[in-house]
Parts: sequence; C-alpha cells; structure tokens
Amino acid sequence: MTDERALPPHIQTRDKWAIGWILAISVAALAFLIWLIYLRQTPEQYPHIFNRLPAFNALFNALSACCLVAGYTAIRMRHIRLHMTLMLSALVWSALFLITYVIYHGVHGDTHFLGTGFIRPVYFTILISHIILSAVMLPLILTTVYFAFTRRFRIHKRMARITLPIWLYVSVTGVVIYFMLSAHS
Repeated sequence: MTDERALPPHIQTRDKWAIGWILAISVAALAFLIWLIYLRQTPEQYPHIFNRLPAFNALFNALSACCLVAGYTAIRMRHIRLHMTLMLSALVWSALFLITYVIYHGVHGDTHFLGTGFIRPVYFTILISHIILSAVMLPLILTTVYFAFTRRFRIHKRMARITLPIWLYVSVTGVVIYFMLSAHS
C-alpha cells in the first residue's frame, strides 16, 4: 500500500494535474447545466416521446442508489472485486442519468412544481439540497474514482466517506423529486 505522505514529486504532479482536470470538467459541466436549464430559451414544441425521460432518470437514479448501497455492503464484507463492480455500475447508471437529463432538459426545459400548501416548501427544500449537493458530487466522484484507480486506497477510503453519502442522497432525492413532480405538475 502506498503511503500518501511520502509520494515522489512526479506522483504529486500527476495528482495535481488529474485533480485540476477533474475540477475543470466539473465546473464546465455545472456551467453547461445552468445554461441549459435556466438561461437557454427552450423550444415551444418537442416530440412527446421525450416525456418518458424523467421516468428513466428516476430509474437510473434508483439503480445507482441500489449499486451504492450494495457496493458499500460488499466492501464492508471485504468483497473487493464485487465492490469495484458495483461502484462502477453506480457510476454508469449516474452517467446514463446525466445523459438523459441533459437530453430531456435540452428539448423540454424546466418542469414547474405546481403543488400548494405544506408540500411546496418540502419539495423546494429537497430540490435545493439536491441541486447544491449534485454540484459538488461530480468532482467528489471523479476524485474518489481517480484514487481507487491509482491504487491509493487510504485516500480513496477517506474520500469515499464523504462521497458516498452525498452521492446516495442525490440519487435518492432524484427519485423523490421525480415522484413529487409527477404528482404535482
């Protein structure tokens, strides 16, 4: 196992380079999503087949959450290969979510929540926390994966302790938001 405190300079440089790219990609993705959802003019009409994408988004989030919980359980039981497979599966499900999310919002735009009364502040509390945490989730996931692939398991484990609950929360609240929007839009 590599001791992170005594890394050679070329490894430290590689880490800085990788984390720099991770942050650049994350900032670019966040800026693109803000533009796509809030700043861009959405089309007046679109094919109604895209109306099914939010259900797929919820499914992909649910599958990601299941893989995260199973992956955590696997590593606690020291099933390293199974853990790796499940966590990479969670990453794929989250990537599929992001792709379909971008497609949906690219053709449909934002969906407005029409619920009233007590449910409205509950929805917006969940939505705001979901949005804020999803903005930090991408760099956390990519950094955690980077340290796993570079076999730096001590720092991977420290990162995963932060990344896992945030990723799980964002995945689960994505499903909750879908059902709340379906019932009140």
